[in-house]
Amino acid sequence: MSKVKTGIGRRSFIKRVSLAGGGLILGFNWLACNRAGEEEAGKEMAMQMPDEWFELNGYLKIGDNGIVTIYSPNPEIGQNVKTSMPMIVAEELDVDWNNVIVEQAPLNTDVFSRQIAGGSQSIRQGWETLRMAGATARQMLLTAAASEWEVPVSELSVENGVIKHEGSDKTIGYGEIAKAATKVEVPAEVELKDNDSFKIIGTSRKNVDAKKIVTGQPLYGLDTQKDGMLIAMIVQPPAFGMQFKSMDAEKVKEMPGITDVFTIDTYPEDMEKEWSDVTAFPKLVVVAGESTWQVMQAKKELNVEWDLNPELTKEIEILEKSAGMEDVSGLESTDTHNSLMTQVGPRESEVVRKDGDPEKAFKNAARVIERSYSCPFLAHNCMEPMNFFADVTDDHAELFGPIQTPEFAEKSVNRRLGLELEDIDIQMTRMGGGFGRRLYGNFLVEAAVISKKLGKPVKLVYTREDDMTNGVYRPAYHVTYRAALDGNNNITAFHVNAGGITESPLFANRFPAGAIDNYLAESWTIDSNISTGAFRAPRSNFIAGAEQSFLDELAEETGKDPIEFRLEMLERAKNDPVGEDNDYDASRYAGVLELVRDKAGWKNSNTNLSRGVSAYYCHNSYVAQILDMTVENNEPVIDNVTCAVDCGIVVNPDAAKNMVEGGTIDGIGHALYSEITFNGGIPQQSNFDKYRLIRHREAPKKVDVYFVENGIDPTGLGEPPFPPVQGALANALYKATGKRFYKQPFISEMQMEARELKT
Repeated sequence: MSKVKTGIGRRSFIKRVSLAGGGLILGFNWLACNRAGEEEAGKEMAMQMPDEWFELNGYLKIGDNGIVTIYSPNPEIGQNVKTSMPMIVAEELDVDWNNVIVEQAPLNTDVFSRQIAGGSQSIRQGWETLRMAGATARQMLLTAAASEWEVPVSELSVENGVIKHEGSDKTIGYGEIAKAATKVEVPAEVELKDNDSFKIIGTSRKNVDAKKIVTGQPLYGLDTQKDGMLIAMIVQPPAFGMQFKSMDAEKVKEMPGITDVFTIDTYPEDMEKEWSDVTAFPKLVVVAGESTWQVMQAKKELNVEWDLNPELTKEIEILEKSAGMEDVSGLESTDTHNSLMTQVGPRESEVVRKDGDPEKAFKNAARVIERSYSCPFLAHNCMEPMNFFADVTDDHAELFGPIQTPEFAEKSVNRRLGLELEDIDIQMTRMGGGFGRRLYGNFLVEAAVISKKLGKPVKLVYTREDDMTNGVYRPAYHVTYRAALDGNNNITAFHVNAGGITESPLFANRFPAGAIDNYLAESWTIDSNISTGAFRAPRSNFIAGAEQSFLDELAEETGKDPIEFRLEMLERAKNDPVGEDNDYDASRYAGVLELVRDKAGWKNSNTNLSRGVSAYYCHNSYVAQILDMTVENNEPVIDNVTCAVDCGIVVNPDAAKNMVEGGTIDGIGHALYSEITFNGGIPQQSNFDKYRLIRHREAPKKVDVYFVENGIDPTGLGEPPFPPVQGALANALYKATGKRFYKQPFISEMQMEARELKT
């Protein structure tokens, strides 16, 4: 067993309070230790907790009937933390999982240091603190039992919430001793279980919300219904770079069920913004009414005039002229973006990392391999469009809905409405997808402003068209790779020049940095009035596929097997690394490649299938994938994807496997089909008739998932499977078609080639 302190510095992790109705509550800072049928219905009734309890943000409650309630503080977006995080607490508490009730906690910034869903960090950063919370409760219960029986704590053991004295065979349940435990001092340190003694961690447990989901019980923001609630919808400018001018709303106000039409300014110029306050359209028209249908019909009849935003127009004119555009519109288009990224961006590069003398190596090279890769803007397209409930009065704000960053949204509401933080109550619902979009809480702030203006509770609802054209897109990226080879086909230098609109995808210290003597990494960005933000596996979601495609080309150019080629480079990075800032573990990186090679039978593949390999490190985890496919009638048919994952200890195997499967399919779909394009600032895709997501028949027939068992503390998992599969897909497509794919979405190139062949 290992010992951990129960408090650090001035703030204690554990706070002990008494239940008025008897029992023990442990409220704790889950993330303060920031390391980087009828039978069922009967069970639920039997697990009802006492009526009197303390509503804390993250706590463990033990009732006098032995039932335990664990409140999950982090937002649930489908990554299953609402099940997995309480599993960790229950493991160290040593309680029967069948006696555990899990509920979502509200926001409480006084208790939690990272109440966020993002970056695949929930389990990783909560691992020690969650275990410590359960272990501390267990120790206090043991101490109370020892005191009652007048025996040493060392003579006691516990299993499934029952304490036993080895010498006398006395037993007592947690519920019987919980009240006495409230009088026990919180121990300064506690012992954590050895990994090999885990009974809950590492076993598959059903999603605690599964029954509610499949039976259609209200869980999501869109399910929210409150007495007196109005429905509100927004009308936004049709193009990025435009702003509100005027409207004629009198006719619309007379339509059935419509209560008001007005404008709002979500973020006034003098408001201090949070990083999560991203929006291209702060000034909006709002239509409010009694029902969703009535408001939607009113939106269609509303006559609004829009103007060019002078400041944004001036900025884009400068960019267009620098790209050599003859017809400067002041509104962005995809053609302009492509020109900017291939011309302006690389000219304005900044050196981020340089090892050795890459210029000399390229000058003396026997030959140079150069390839460029690009990808478009992407919309997040969560199944559940943006929405939020708000009931704001002069002295209080009740907010209820799906948000990945409630802590930052609370601060934004504080600044926008002038309410004190303690007067703002944000309750989190389960989310119908996030993928990074719900990191940005403009829709929450909009709902609050609308409610305050109306003086009534409202539910703000985005239509699919509002959602898809509102921005906060995955940025468009472009990268050029160069490699210098000597006369013996050895790589002597490597150069990566990467950028995008409005951020660069470059990770200068990731593989193959550290494996090549002469290495140069350059970065650039291009401004835009199109709002962008994090998308599942930010930046990695493009650069991984591009990098792994280029490495495959280099393997072919040097006459080496793609996996062996990568392993050779990783061996160098392991035994004789270049530089000191490499942010990956070469041994773990090589480990997933070796595992996927063996599990997929890399050298014994079905000759009827074309296969590609890829491996990548991000969010503290390593994933390698081998994709097997054919091409039929110019359409990719994916037979199987084999995945090897090193994410440390797997808390809930079935849930983890589901995440890998989902991330893999998601990555394939976006690389093949998805894009947002612009013409005169107007998004050309506003619904699923034009924006392609992967369909059921296009998904892999099978996804095999294997986890590395190394006993390392858990790392990220929600995002790491997404980026590398795009490289495996591109490499398999090359084997199937004889053509390299450099521009996403790949299906566009495939269809273009098919049209050319027909003509």
